[in-house]
Amino acid sequence: MAVQNGGPSSPRPHEQTPLLIDERRSIERDDGSSDTLTDSRRRDEELAEDEDKANQHVGRVRGLLIMLTLCGLMFLQASNLSLVTTTQSKIAEDLDAFALASWFTSAYMIAMSSTTILAGRLAQIFSPRACVLVSSIFFGVGGVVASQGTTMQVFLLGRIIQGIGGGSIMTVSLILVLELSAKKRRGLHIGLVNSVFTMGVSFGAVIAGALLPITGWRFLMWIQGPLSLISGVGVFFSIPKTFTGGDEGEGSISAKLARIDYLGAFTLVTSVVLFLFGLSSPKIEYIPITVSLFLLVGFIIIEFYVSRTPIIPVTVLKNPGVLLSCVAQLGQMASRWTVLMYAPAYALSVRGWNPAQAGSILIPTNLGFALGGLIVGGFHVKRGGSFWLPSVVAYGLFSCTFAVLSEISNEHTAAPLYLLAVLANGLCIGASLNYSLAHILHLTPPSTHFMAASLLTTFRAFAGSFGSAIGGGLFVRVLKARLETGFAENGGLEGREELVRKLLGSPALVQVLTGMEKKIAVESYVGSLNQLFAAAGGLALVMVFVQAGTGWKAGKDEVDETGNDTDEEGRIGVEDEEWEEGMEQGV
Repeated sequence: MAVQNGGPSSPRPHEQTPLLIDERRSIERDDGSSDTLTDSRRRDEELAEDEDKANQHVGRVRGLLIMLTLCGLMFLQASNLSLVTTTQSKIAEDLDAFALASWFTSAYMIAMSSTTILAGRLAQIFSPRACVLVSSIFFGVGGVVASQGTTMQVFLLGRIIQGIGGGSIMTVSLILVLELSAKKRRGLHIGLVNSVFTMGVSFGAVIAGALLPITGWRFLMWIQGPLSLISGVGVFFSIPKTFTGGDEGEGSISAKLARIDYLGAFTLVTSVVLFLFGLSSPKIEYIPITVSLFLLVGFIIIEFYVSRTPIIPVTVLKNPGVLLSCVAQLGQMASRWTVLMYAPAYALSVRGWNPAQAGSILIPTNLGFALGGLIVGGFHVKRGGSFWLPSVVAYGLFSCTFAVLSEISNEHTAAPLYLLAVLANGLCIGASLNYSLAHILHLTPPSTHFMAASLLTTFRAFAGSFGSAIGGGLFVRVLKARLETGFAENGGLEGREELVRKLLGSPALVQVLTGMEKKIAVESYVGSLNQLFAAAGGLALVMVFVQAGTGWKAGKDEVDETGNDTDEEGRIGVEDEEWEEGMEQGV
């Protein structure tokens, strides 16, 4: 549909042109005839066409292959997060690492969080297909290394390698959704991605719990190697070579390598690692945290004033709505991780369920997570635009579910009621994640959607580390204090120090105890869980107000007189011709 300008049937508008003529445009059809439409109708048609159009296209067969192989890789990554919860006791026993069991998850989450944001930038430079293949290799190798670990150090090394690989899987998944989905179906597809992720979390714990007595935990770690490689190779060959993460995917290898902000990447990764390490330690380490804050300031200075190709676009860093959305997601997902980590611990220690049954407690909460995203994406997020109010309401309801969990996490609560509570928790966070992603795309210019989504995913991954570090630290400290107090008041603590140490890392050990020792252990776990969920609910409530501060204002690309996208200060969003020429030459 072409628009004629300045023809005899369409006089050029000027200040004295009648309004009726100025509002009408001559539209030339394919058969040569013409018709007239008002500007409003023309804009509506263009908007409808834009809502139904994807940025990049693949055939149906390729699309199906991408979906199946990527879902397999996402399922593996997600199941890896939860299988440790039901195998933790056995791993801690074999490695004699009861007091350090929280590091099984923290090591993985720290590595994943510190590399997720880089994945978005690398996907722009090297293409998503290359990133997903490398990620699958790292993930698989890490699983094999962890399976062969006979010491705590080797096992954690494997978990760190896995975390590096897992860092880009979710980011690449979102990039593929943003590029291959039309806006009116984007919400539904995001809901499907979240559903696969949460299914992995649910069934990973159940499958691991069921297979643990048969295969042992080492096989469960090892098998992730070949499965990850198969899925990664499948995704790589399913995505066509022409698929890119943006204009920066063009050029020679040396030119692509020259576009990486190495100094910014180093300061960012080091800052995140030190910060989470300080929080994840048995006692909070303030020196690494302080150093990490200085490095964070250095990273921001580098991005603003030094780097020609910043990891995070300046327009994104300067957008308060984006930063507030990320902080809100950090707090909400950190709260969510207390349920994912400690609902199975509740089932093991307080209810006395076996590992497979304990893992099944995650099925309803992750079913709710999937349903929340699918319902919202299928029936509401079918357009671009602001979703401020729905996101705030969903966040508020999410915080309420923790008040319920804090009250009913005891040995007297009926199992169906508890399952209903965790279902509601998942339903609310699933809806809020879909709303918050749709809203952050509204707040940012289209040219920065990749990095905005990557940044949001980073904070989502960061929340896992934050939740496991802060939540795990709080839980262990409270549990340790309650156990020591309970034993001291009932026969004395002397001679029970080893029992306390083992109870901190092995919830299943509670049901092996008898008499007063079992009663004290159960009561200590109940009290610790109540405090943990109450704290998580308080954090989630604060995040409601943070999300409310994101506002409604849409982000737009500013265009200079040459037609180049620019940021708010007029800096060109892509390199000038001289710089680009230097990149092509590998300078």
